[in-house]
Amino acid sequence: MRTSARLIAGAAAITLMLTACSPGASNSSGDSDDADSSTTTVTFRLWDESAAKAYEESFEAFTSHNPDINVKVEVLAWGDYFEQLPLDLQSGDMADIFWMNSSSYGRYADNGNLMNIGEALGNDHDAWVEATAELYERDDTLWGVPQIWDSIALFYNKDLVEEAGVDPANLTWAPGGGDGDTLVEAATKLTKDDNGKHPGEEGFDPDSRVQYGFNSQADLQAIYIDFLAENGAMYQDGDEFAFNSPQGIETFEYLVDLVNTHHVAPSAAETNVNGDLARELFMQGKLGLFQSGPYSLPDIQENADFSWGLAPMVAGPEGRVSVVHSVAAVGNADTPHKDATIKVLKWIGSKDGQVALASSGAAFPAVVDAQDEYVQYWKDQGVDVSAFQKAAEGTTTKAPIGANIGAGMDATADTIKDMFLGRIPVAQALEKAQNDGNAAMK
Repeated sequence: MRTSARLIAGAAAITLMLTACSPGASNSSGDSDDADSSTTTVTFRLWDESAAKAYEESFEAFTSHNPDINVKVEVLAWGDYFEQLPLDLQSGDMADIFWMNSSSYGRYADNGNLMNIGEALGNDHDAWVEATAELYERDDTLWGVPQIWDSIALFYNKDLVEEAGVDPANLTWAPGGGDGDTLVEAATKLTKDDNGKHPGEEGFDPDSRVQYGFNSQADLQAIYIDFLAENGAMYQDGDEFAFNSPQGIETFEYLVDLVNTHHVAPSAAETNVNGDLARELFMQGKLGLFQSGPYSLPDIQENADFSWGLAPMVAGPEGRVSVVHSVAAVGNADTPHKDATIKVLKWIGSKDGQVALASSGAAFPAVVDAQDEYVQYWKDQGVDVSAFQKAAEGTTTKAPIGANIGAGMDATADTIKDMFLGRIPVAQALEKAQNDGNAAMK
């Protein structure tokens, strides 16, 4: 998930969508007591540099109330993070507290590596956005303290949609482009080749497109897990993949047709290689509609030199259904500083502990009462982020979960990419991807 690859691009990005981070100077949490034996050092590891700065500010406030505890922030680049994690857990060098995503925590919870948050914090904590905590509940136990989250909305280029006569606020899709579908028509109006021709017009050349309508691609978080849910299909059923269903086939056929039949989305030959191509095209003014999460906000705000806005995500037969993903902080079950670690976990699960993340605009905080600071930050930038809030408060679908979901997703990736290229028929591709993915998770 994008939040997990970048702090909401930037995740983001964050992840979400939230860009690659620099490794920290340290990744050791062995004997971390200071020379002054009255002070205990708790180590906190994450994968995003910009978030680390916000946490350092937060921990300064924490230490002012808890002078006997010092919190040391470590940053390890995303590309190394989950390779190093099991090695450090085995050697005893893992941090006392560390960031975790929903697709990775299951195996460590099952292996006894994580602190039981339900027992450690109890119910006496500030209210969290409900969907952010649910992702970290396994076997009726809470394993993480929710930190940041993202949902999905629709970025749009105001000049392009006005020129095309498209209303981005009420776009809908239907299997096969049938009754009620407005996305195909809107995306067609927004797509043109270097002669100004639109798809379907005589002489239109898809190989010379200079402008695109919509970012249909093999993007699980922003595109296909949401479209699946909006058509009554499931990505997972328990710990197994379940996308190979009649509704799942309809959904992917629609998305693949946007690329290869309607020619309103960039070629999969490009987006399969560069998953961020659509955002780059949007920032260049070459993409009218870009469905994504708040992890794309920092890049777009910094690089787009045209007027843009945010609208609700494209609605399907079941309405709007957004995936909500969150990053949580987990406690190392083998920490030698359990009491101090629990105090830090309680702090970062509170409004006071998350306000630095929110007020810096780094990410939506998981604490409900800290939301306004994030909203105000982007309001000061001239951006209304309420579409993301409404998506999270509406009907939602879970991000990928499970002890071995990472292996399953890896096993499906190439087949899904080939399907978007048009190399494998959708029904055949989904059958293969689901079988391969479920086999990899056993």
